[in-house]
Amino acid sequence: MHLHIIGICGTFMGGLALIARAAGHTVTGCDSGVYPPMSTQLEEHGIRLVEGFDAGQLALRPDLFVIGNVVRRGNPLMEAILDAGLPYTSGPQWLGEHILRGQHVLAVAGTHGKTTTTAMLAHILDACGMPPNFLIGGVAEDFGVSARYAAGEGLFVIEADEYDTAFFDKRSKFVHYRPRTAILNNLEYDHADIFPDLAAIETQFHHLLRTIPSQGRIILPAGDPALRRVLERGCWTPSETFGAGGDWQARGEPQSGRFEVLHQGRAMGTVDWPHAGAHNQRNALAAIAAAGHAGVEPARAIAALNAFRGVKRRMETRGTVNGVTVYDDFAHHPTAIATTVAGLRHRQPEGRILAIIEPRSNTMKLGTMASRLPAALEQADLVFCYGDADGRHALGWDPSAVLAPLGGRASAWNDIGKMVDAVCLAARSGDHVLVMSNGGFGGIHDRLLQRLAGTTSTT
Repeated sequence: MHLHIIGICGTFMGGLALIARAAGHTVTGCDSGVYPPMSTQLEEHGIRLVEGFDAGQLALRPDLFVIGNVVRRGNPLMEAILDAGLPYTSGPQWLGEHILRGQHVLAVAGTHGKTTTTAMLAHILDACGMPPNFLIGGVAEDFGVSARYAAGEGLFVIEADEYDTAFFDKRSKFVHYRPRTAILNNLEYDHADIFPDLAAIETQFHHLLRTIPSQGRIILPAGDPALRRVLERGCWTPSETFGAGGDWQARGEPQSGRFEVLHQGRAMGTVDWPHAGAHNQRNALAAIAAAGHAGVEPARAIAALNAFRGVKRRMETRGTVNGVTVYDDFAHHPTAIATTVAGLRHRQPEGRILAIIEPRSNTMKLGTMASRLPAALEQADLVFCYGDADGRHALGWDPSAVLAPLGGRASAWNDIGKMVDAVCLAARSGDHVLVMSNGGFGGIHDRLLQRLAGTTSTT
């Protein structure tokens, strides 16, 4: 079958393309601004890419068009497909019907920590001789790719996003996955562009619960009020809890990177790794519990986690120049920003933190959570916020006014080059420049390193 994937360069759709190719399908795709590294990865696997969404792509004559959720009505190619009455489906629906059916699906859902927890779980299974198929919303360092598929393997680990499926299917992506094991990592308000309030997201999570079999397993944090409300709507599947007061607990200083794993009060072993923070402890507990439902003994899972290398763009060190270290992190929600800054502060108590944020997600651009940013950035010494005046990264709020509680520590910019110059002029040896964005941010990391080295001017 020939599939033409519209919106192929996103992490999910790009991963889906790789899986479809591995399953033996002919795959082509298109997107706006086709660029590395995803474009390179796809082309290396024999996937032809077309720039843009022109209607002339009908001439490729695929058997099926697979539609990503970046596509909206008015898209020229989509309008041509509809006018011609050609067959189309969404990415999540195609994956659920053609790949996940018959697999033991282990899905990782939640507002925060999905990518890291999914990578942890896939790593545990792989290290314990149960190599899974997987689709992760980032590049796991242990695999070097975001997706993998072999028809003979019976486990599939997938990052289960609550974002909507497609313009013609407003259910969350994860309702198509039909998991047997489901981690519900946490739940708070996000995606203000499609959900009016937290209750609407809770409804989608309950739709997910309705698909989990009675012989499955739900793994969730103890004491999360939103998830408790979700289960109170009706639950037909056994559950386990993790975190304080849960079935699975961690004992040890969260920032040390070393903690003992307890299951119902019994010691299971010790995790000793470089991934500090209470959030990583919780992610690990969830992954260990989920692996257990697939048949991995806790001691083996813990031993595997000790070798877990992490995920790109999660406090990833991009380089050090003249004593100034530049980090890249995917944090874009105030909760994640606060956790990331606090984690770096604990790791580097002596140096200053120069935090650079790009409020790029639809939720942050709308300003729904902007008022939470000053508290999230309180531990940073200097804050630089980017949002252009009227382009694709335009903000619906005034960052100077929002960040005013931080006083002279915070500044707002609408030119990346000028902001890079300002950061580098302020930086001194021993500082830590923490870049937080869920996008490419105009290659800012390399620009910072080059400017710090004095090899280029960015203005």
